Order: sequence, then C-alpha cells, then structure tokens
Amino acid sequence: MLNKGAYIYIICFIATMGGLMFGFDIAIISGAVPFIQLYFHWNELQLGWGVSSLLVGAIIGAFGSGILADKYGRKKVLIYVALFFTLSSLATALSISSAMFISARLFGGLSVGSASVLCPLYVAEVAPSRNRGMLVAIYQLAITIGIIVSYIINYWLHNVDNSWRWMFATGIVPSLLFFIGLFFIPESPRWLFRAGQKEKSFQILTKIGGKDLAEIEIKEIADSIKGDMKSVTIGQLFKPNSRKVILVGFFLAVLVQISGINTIIDYGPKILMTAGIGIKNALLNTSFIGLINCLFTFIAILLIDKTGRRLLYLIGSMGMTLTLIMLACSFYFKLDNMITLVCILLFCAFFASCIGPVFWTLVAEIYPNKIRGSAVAFTSFTQWIFNFLIVLFFPYFLASVGGAITFMFLALMSLIQWLFTYMYLPETKGKSLEEIEQLWNVKKTDN
Repeated sequence: MLNKGAYIYIICFIATMGGLMFGFDIAIISGAVPFIQLYFHWNELQLGWGVSSLLVGAIIGAFGSGILADKYGRKKVLIYVALFFTLSSLATALSISSAMFISARLFGGLSVGSASVLCPLYVAEVAPSRNRGMLVAIYQLAITIGIIVSYIINYWLHNVDNSWRWMFATGIVPSLLFFIGLFFIPESPRWLFRAGQKEKSFQILTKIGGKDLAEIEIKEIADSIKGDMKSVTIGQLFKPNSRKVILVGFFLAVLVQISGINTIIDYGPKILMTAGIGIKNALLNTSFIGLINCLFTFIAILLIDKTGRRLLYLIGSMGMTLTLIMLACSFYFKLDNMITLVCILLFCAFFASCIGPVFWTLVAEIYPNKIRGSAVAFTSFTQWIFNFLIVLFFPYFLASVGGAITFMFLALMSLIQWLFTYMYLPETKGKSLEEIEQLWNVKKTDN
C-alpha cells in the first residue's frame, strides 16, 4: 500500500499531465508555422488566425469547464478533456483544407482551455497546504515539458515529408496516457463535500494527509461553505463579498498574457527568422527556449513555498520588463543574432522561474470554496481571451511596426504587472484554502 506522500504525488502527477498536453498543443504550432503558411497560402493575418484559433476554443473550454466541473465533478470532466485532446490531434494532422485545420484547432482548444482550469484546480483541492504551491507549480512544469517536447519534435521532423502533419499526430500518444491515468485518481474531496458525499470526502482526505489532518480540513471546508451548496453563476462572482478577489484574479490573467510570453512560445522560430536566422537554426534555437523554460520552472517549484508567491511575482515582472527592453534594443540597433537569442532566453527564464507557476498557483488557491470552480473558470477564460488577441495580432504588428516597438510595448505591460503586484497582491504561502478566504474577508473589512 502506498504511503500518504507517495499517494499525493502520484495523483498530482497524473492530473498535471493535462499541463503537458496544454504545453504541447500551444507550442507544436510554432514549428509548423513556416510549413502550414505555405501549404494553405496564408498572409500574416490569416496565419495569426490559424495559430490563434486554438485559443478561441480555449476561451470556450475555460468558460464552460468550471460550470461543468462544479456540477459533475473535476475528475469526470477531465476524462472527457483527455479524450478531446486525442481526437483533436488526429483531426489536425489529417486536415486537407484551412477550414478543417482551423476547426480541428478550435476543437483542440476546448481541451486546452478546460485543462487550464481543471488541472491546477484539482491539484489545489487535493494538496496539503504545506506543499500546495510546489504541487500546483508542477502543473506549470508539465506545461514547459510539453513545450520543449513539441520543439524537439518540430526540429526532428522538419525535413520529413508532410512534416507538419506528423508534428500534430505525435500528440495522440501522451493524450491517451493522460486519458488512461485519470481512471486511477480520486475525485476532489472538496467537490465531494459540496456534493453531499461527506464520508467519501473524509476518506480521501485521510488517505492523502492522515486522519488528524482530515478532521481539521473537513471542519474548515464545512465552515467555509456554511450550508450553501448551490451552483454559482457568473453574476454572483461580482457580489461585494467576492468582487475584490475576482478583480485581482482578472487583472493577473490579463497581465500574464499581454506581457508577451505566448508571442515567444507560439512564434519563436518566426521571431528568430525575422532577426535573420535560417529556418533550421531557428527551430534548433527554439528548442533552447523550451529547455530554459523547463529548467527554470524548477526554481519556482523549489522556492514558491519558501520565498512566497508575491516576491517571486515582483522579481519575475521586473526581470521580464528589463529583458524585453533589451530585446527591443536588439531589434532597433540590429544587433548580433546571438544577442537577440540571449534576450529571449533571459525573458523566458524570468517568466518560468517566477511568473508562470505562480500565476496558476494563485488562480487555483485565492478564491473562496463556494465560488472556486466558477471563479477559476472566469479567470482562465479571461487569460485565454487576451492570449488569443496577442497571438492573433502579433505577426501583423511584428511585420508592420517591427520588433523594437512591438517588444517595447510588451515591456510596458510587464512593468504594469509589477506595479499591480506591488499594490494589490497579498502573500498566500503556507495558508490553507480556507485561511486564504479569510484573508480576503479581513482585507475587505479593513478597507
């Protein structure tokens, strides 16, 4: 029989495989861009739509998944998400027209958006407070692993006939493994409690953290819900008692996207080619971007429960601001290609070590129990909308106004992210989900 420590790591590992598929699906397109643009004869705006169409599906998936998860449970909805990952990978690889390709990307986006809500939400609801930050941060690590795997696959396959089809087809294998693994994890104990299955909730909490901890947590859950078991509507999220935390989550979601990370993830090779690097070397160098993104995520995993969320967010936002200014200067002064690559790698290092994992941890933990599913869905929905807008228009702006102005704008957004964090984001490390809920209530009373 597994001990408590091993059990929680195994179920969190399985749940975070959704992050691996998330990262794979958003990044595999980067290596396919030069080939699908030629295959479908797209201009820059059409290319932007072809790449960002996944994000439209993600917006819908993020919006609907929280409601479904509150009604049917986190685990059940995740199983369908994994199945959608598999089918969308196959459909994208077999596309013979722009309409079929974009439809398949939209369908795949449903899975990506849903995973962005449900995977960190599930992990936050099963993880003990002492290492919740680390376990949710592993979800971001899984995203970065998915990204680097897709970059490596793109480089290996770039000389193969119909390479872009094989790039997308490789996503079938990990999505099937994710689908199978989900049958071996329990339902969220907090969802079970709200659904009236209190004994089963207690049993799972006991298996995760022991009887003593389970007794404490089951009482905290009961106190936080206070008999309100009804589903939450979007309108209810903006009632006075929850409005402040919803707005904090909203602005975090906006700023994490318009500070520019997905311009690098989705268009890395195109940016490097614009700077004068050939396609083969651009794809190879993009693999370094994925590697940095993955390795530096370990820093966040090690520090998030020690240093805290707020300090990491401040360091990361300022680091991103400075490296984006350097990147803008690299384009403006037409500096050596290696300098451009180093600036991109530094930007990714600050994001991966300080922002990416912390964002998903905060989104999963800051909301009250009564509204968490719908609130996480709303926040994820918001970040996908702004992700879509950035990815849609980036090729057009890169081509029309150039890299210097484009990246200076993103630097300004990173600076605004730093200011918002400094002014409005509290520290949540080491607190139970129910204690964080009280933190917002205290803040509200003080104001």
